[in-house]
Amino acid sequence: MEKEIKVSDKEVDEFYEKLKKDDEKHFYFLNSDVEHTKRLLKGILMNIKRYGYGSCPCRLADGNRSADLDMICPCDYRDRDMNEYGHCYCALYVTYKNLNKKDFTPIPERRGSEKEIERLKTMKKQKIPTWRCKVCGYLCAREDAPDKCPICGADHDRFERFD
Repeated sequence: MEKEIKVSDKEVDEFYEKLKKDDEKHFYFLNSDVEHTKRLLKGILMNIKRYGYGSCPCRLADGNRSADLDMICPCDYRDRDMNEYGHCYCALYVTYKNLNKKDFTPIPERRGSEKEIERLKTMKKQKIPTWRCKVCGYLCAREDAPDKCPICGADHDRFERFD
């Protein structure tokens, strides 16, 4: 039988404040539904205690870090989900535009789906695009430019493809 893992309210509150401060500095925003957000953060903290890493609480981890790398929070799918839906899979992270939204559209699971596996195969064959913020010069390699520049806060449309 697995030992019960406990996370105190104080641990959750401290984690919440740290993430909120650090993430907002880089223009990532936690869901404004604090109860929902803290429930998810408690799950991440439990996974840190259980596995030694903070796997996303909305997906099942198997305890093998290398197998779970794509779902360590923030997961590999967060930015694509936010660009497409305005929030991540579990709605822990939301875009600024959706900061005060209460109802979120369910997002189809990308992890392990045939569509995702095919996308990854294609990505391996192709060069991942690089995006440059025209305001500050920040560079990032990903499928689409971020919603906001994590350095200067410039909007998505201020990025140009930089190949």
